[in-house]
Amino acid sequence: MELQVDIEFNELVQLAKRLTSTQWAKLKSEVEEKEVADSKRAEFREFLLGGPTFSKRQLDTMAETTPST
Repeated sequence: MELQVDIEFNELVQLAKRLTSTQWAKLKSEVEEKEVADSKRAEFREFLLGGPTFSKRQLDTMAETTPST
């Protein structure tokens, strides 16, 4: 069973303020864990996009030397 509730940001803040210190620590940990995962994903994407690429000349040379099937 799934339930979806639309909560405005201010309502969410009010709910968070009512959490116990243990609940708050757990919520904070979950949010920070997601931030770290998002950050690592962005870093990996930048790593891949910043990698070496072939020039047009290199691609043409490979096309010339590769037997066609």
